[in-house]
Amino acid sequence: MIPEQHVWLVWSSAFLIPWLALYSGYPRHRRSMVWASLFTTPFGLTEPLFVPEYWSPPSLFDLARTTGFDLESLIFCFAIGGVGAVLVNVLSGRQAVPLPSSAHHDPRHRFHRLALAAPFLVFPVLWLIPWNPIYPGIVAMGVGTAATIACRPDLLRNTVTGAIVFTGYYVIFLVGLQVTAPGYIERVWNLEALSGWTPFGLPVEEMLFAAGFGGYWAGVYEHVTWHRSSASSGAAPGSTAVGSARPAASTNRMERR
Repeated sequence: MIPEQHVWLVWSSAFLIPWLALYSGYPRHRRSMVWASLFTTPFGLTEPLFVPEYWSPPSLFDLARTTGFDLESLIFCFAIGGVGAVLVNVLSGRQAVPLPSSAHHDPRHRFHRLALAAPFLVFPVLWLIPWNPIYPGIVAMGVGTAATIACRPDLLRNTVTGAIVFTGYYVIFLVGLQVTAPGYIERVWNLEALSGWTPFGLPVEEMLFAAGFGGYWAGVYEHVTWHRSSASSGAAPGSTAVGSARPAASTNRMERR
């Protein structure tokens, strides 16, 4: 039995195991993983927004309960960021390749920066509503996911698959938490302040968080860095890229003439 004070540390650190496995086994995804992990790590500093309203985990030096901050949240955010960004591509055998410069001028990309900023703009507004802070986080990621698809329809498959796959991945860890620390969820999560729906003993809010996170972060690297997922590293980057269909069609018409 894991001591209560160390459950959060052990559980957050467990997410580093698949991170290290993917980093070691798939060198071509390392850049994406490190980029995403470094990007998500600072979100661990938002823990005071959720303690104790959403949960109140015992942590190293009892930091979470005394300050709202904890070291475990930084580990957790680092680990899920890297995995969430590449898991779909790893499972599908695809990888990120650069978009051609012509794709940058597609009319949809007029709102490129706004689409990227959408969840960060929406969350503070939603946080002002008197509801549990986990819900603004879930909705903000949903808005970010929708904005991504609107700006980059080619990322739709990765986004939907990412939401499904990452939810399944995350549920495995939640079940592991149940098995290794019986009753921990009931003691630590503020279930009375949530919806009360706990399928298989798991707060549905955790699964909604996983779906939102998985959907948004499955395409965030490609969206920010102007890449797309490709089945072959040798394929021409612009062969099926966003915004390339119209120029290709024009070329074919000219050739027929």
